[in-house]
This record gives sequence, structure tokens and C-alpha cells, in this order.
Amino acid sequence: MEELHEPLAQYLASRPQPPGKMSFTEFLNWCDEDTWAEWVDGEVIILTPASLRHQEIKMFLAGIMSEFTRYHHLGRVIDAPFVVRLPGNLKRGREPDIIVIRTEQLPLLKETYFDGSPDVIVEIISPESYARDRLTKYHEYETAGVKEYWLLDPDQHHNIFYRLGEDDSYHPVPYKEGIFYSEALPGFWLKPAWLWQKPLPSLLTVMSELGIK
Repeated sequence: MEELHEPLAQYLASRPQPPGKMSFTEFLNWCDEDTWAEWVDGEVIILTPASLRHQEIKMFLAGIMSEFTRYHHLGRVIDAPFVVRLPGNLKRGREPDIIVIRTEQLPLLKETYFDGSPDVIVEIISPESYARDRLTKYHEYETAGVKEYWLLDPDQHHNIFYRLGEDDSYHPVPYKEGIFYSEALPGFWLKPAWLWQKPLPSLLTVMSELGIK
């Protein structure tokens, strides 16, 4: 096992340590709003703190998605930390960076978690989460039936937008003239180049382009 960097080790030492395997209900009761953690087959996985750039991108994207969704009465957009309990035999309580829940699925939204498959999941990759986001969560979200999975990599300035096909498998969605068009969030489009600008574009400018008043 690779040794943890000192800041990460200090962070982990500061968090409440799980007593061992627990049920999902026990996990929710144990986890407070300041603890970033996921529940995997009864085990608690403490997540590392996000970088400033990660948080800036998350807030920017969640902001425009939330305003678009509110303006068109399409449902809810929720950003981390918020637990998603994946359905079926997947014993997973994940904390995606951003989730989109269409109106028809809002009855599955509980006070402290979402009990089902969000329509869209966004994960922003960090060096620590690379394998988990690209491999493990990819297969979990595909199996769970999440309609779109957006993977954003700030270090490489690279994105992959996956869409669930009729074969229940993910397929990458090509851009059209530098724009990604979502089907799971009807009418929403995104210029991925926005995400890598420094500083990020203003929300007012982007919302104006999206036709949000």
C-alpha cells in the first residue's frame, strides 16, 4: 500500500473512524455533513478533500445546470456532499460531484440521500479518484441505469460524456462543433472549453447563452 501524503494522513486522522462493517442506515447515522465518505459493500471509504480547482469547476457547472433545470421546471440538481444509494444488488452509497434528478424521480429524493439512479451523474476526476471514477464507478453507474455519466478531468483538460444506449451499455457522445448536447437533461448544452478557462466564465454570461433569464 502506498504511503499517504502528510496532508491526506492528517485529514484522515481528523475524521471520525468507522467502527467496521455497517448497514446503509448505520452509515447515514454515522456520517455527518462534514465527512466525505462512501458506502461500499458495508465498508466505509473516506474520501480525500477536493482541490480548489475541483471545487470551482463543480460550483460553476452545478450553478448553470441548476439554473437551467429550475428555469425549465425539469427537476433538481444537487452537488456533493450528498449520498446516492444505487438500486438493485449494488450495495453502494456513492457521493457524486453533481447529480440531476428529473421531476418524475423526485419521490425517490430523501432528506439525506437519493434512493435510486439519477438521470445524470457528473464526476470530476482527481489523481486519487482516477481509477475509481474511470473504472469502478463507470461500471456501477452503467449497471444502475444512470442515463448519462459525465467524466471531467481538470488535469488533462479532457472530458468524456457517456450515454446509456438501448443495449444498456455506455457509449461516448461526440461533440457537435465543440458543444455537448444532453438528452437526459433536455435542451441543455455545454461548451466543454468553458470548464478549462481561467478564470471560469461568469454565470451570467453562460446563462445568457443558454437563454436563461
